[in-house]
Amino acid sequence: MTDVLLLAFLFLIAGVVAVPIASRLGLGSVLGYLIAGIVLSPVLALLNVDVLSIQHFAEFGVVMMLFLVGLELEPKLLWDMRMRLLGLGGLQVTLSAGLIAGAAMALGLAWPMALAVGLIFALSSTAIVLQTLTEKGLMKSDGGQAGFSVLLFQDIAVIPMLAFLPLLAVTGGTHHEADAHGDGMSLVEGLQGWQTGIVTLLAIGLVIAGGTYLTRPVFRFIAQANLREIFIAAALSFVVGTALLMSLVGLSPALGTFLAGVVLANSEYRHELESDIDPFRGLLLGLFFMTVGAAIDFGLLASEPFVIIGLALGVMAVKAAVLLTLARLFGVRDEQGWLFGIGLAQAGEFGFVLISFATANAVLSDTIAPRLTLVVTLSMMLTPLLFILYDRVILPRYRFAEPTEADTITAPSHIIIAGHGRFGGIINRMLLSAGHETTVLDHSSAQLEMLRAFGVRAFYGDATRPDLLRAAGLETATVLVIAIDNRDQVTAMVRYVRQTYPHVHITARARDQSHVYELWAAGCRDVIRETFDSAVRAGRSVYEALGVPRDQAELTARRFVAHNQRTIRELADLHDPDVPPQHNAAYLKRARELMDEQTAQMRARGQTHVDTRP
Repeated sequence: MTDVLLLAFLFLIAGVVAVPIASRLGLGSVLGYLIAGIVLSPVLALLNVDVLSIQHFAEFGVVMMLFLVGLELEPKLLWDMRMRLLGLGGLQVTLSAGLIAGAAMALGLAWPMALAVGLIFALSSTAIVLQTLTEKGLMKSDGGQAGFSVLLFQDIAVIPMLAFLPLLAVTGGTHHEADAHGDGMSLVEGLQGWQTGIVTLLAIGLVIAGGTYLTRPVFRFIAQANLREIFIAAALSFVVGTALLMSLVGLSPALGTFLAGVVLANSEYRHELESDIDPFRGLLLGLFFMTVGAAIDFGLLASEPFVIIGLALGVMAVKAAVLLTLARLFGVRDEQGWLFGIGLAQAGEFGFVLISFATANAVLSDTIAPRLTLVVTLSMMLTPLLFILYDRVILPRYRFAEPTEADTITAPSHIIIAGHGRFGGIINRMLLSAGHETTVLDHSSAQLEMLRAFGVRAFYGDATRPDLLRAAGLETATVLVIAIDNRDQVTAMVRYVRQTYPHVHITARARDQSHVYELWAAGCRDVIRETFDSAVRAGRSVYEALGVPRDQAELTARRFVAHNQRTIRELADLHDPDVPPQHNAAYLKRARELMDEQTAQMRARGQTHVDTRP
């Protein structure tokens, strides 16, 4: 018991210390976990801890992650992805495996072993890529969606790989007694091929039928107990049970839980399941990444540094080249293509499973397997650094660079809308419904195809580029609406347009109050906080729910807005971007005065508080 508590304490404290530091330095949580594992490695060695056993347990975090991903995908959406899923994902796996296998044969490996190596390295890290894309808010971008399609195909492709690898076994090779994938009980052991197929199909059918027809009454019955811990236990039981069933029939547990998630995507319990399972997913993924860092064989790396590092960089270079080529073929352009290309260049966590499985089935020798494991680990550790390279080197080149493959704008308008997402799209529909003509600029090709289908004048390109803005008619435009997501890009655009075309009225989207101050300092006087108006409407509804008459609630809300706008304008002149508000004495003093003034005025002008106590 003491040993378990000590290990739990070591892993928890390492993550708690390393991850916030790494995140503050812009390295991301994944690299923080990997560094924590490396730091823990000597301590775990002194305690004789079997890191691989912990890693196998922590891999369940990947299983949970794919279940949560499945919950976000309705079956119809998955069907709509079929072309990119099969085309982009299928070509990536085939081309990457073929090229890496060819390189392995050139280095002297026999073709069965080379092909196994190619299949192993063709996979990317679902855990690292999805975690990083989610943290950076890039999952909905073109590059993020293309990456998700490829990762999903790779996870599906693990199943035929596990079936195919034993066929590559070296003649006379010695099979291990157990492997990382299928030791223990099995429902298909000793069955003929057609019998295994029937059992597998029945298991998949059971998951689909159970998710569709059984989970709702079961969860409804459990929810009536009003005990959240029981509901959490039921949710975990469902995920663990699905993973267990898939393992018993020789399928990937991650794929099985993903399928279960897709089945439950339309369930009324979807959000509750997400909130209950997500904390366990986060902790297990963190533990998984720490075990990857702790499992690095620094002795082997020190004895063959150039060979192993060269192999890791070579694998990543080949995969990046394949991904960048496919990105151009499938219309993932500019910085989104780079996000897709370098984001998936690493080997993946399923590589550890396939290496163990191939070694156990005499496909790989016991001498080459540790080197392959080290290559997979190093490539995963380099991935967060590649995302930093994307953020700090590649992305800035596309902000104000010359456009590549941007659409030719043939009909400029006096109203330009930069960004047609959930914010800019509403503005555009309001203007179009009132009879105004607009020019929409957006870098999401999928979004623009949909707009053009409805007859909207939309053009592909990065709206932060000066030449694209000129082509859209900025020199003669009346209004520029900046509705893009990136905070820094919005501020840079405001500053550029105010200096170059001061006659253009800028309406800019602000993420929060501090962003309002930044835009005010850049020269924009029409700043809209993206959630402010909806929050005011919600506050007015709460007034009414508390018994305040509707007209009084509306009047009070208007007074609040008017005073808030005056407050923002006054505090903007006191705000110092280099000093946090809580350390800016003049700002803090005036902000408190204005808050007290607002409270006194609203209470004096109308009764907004109703005693709702019984």
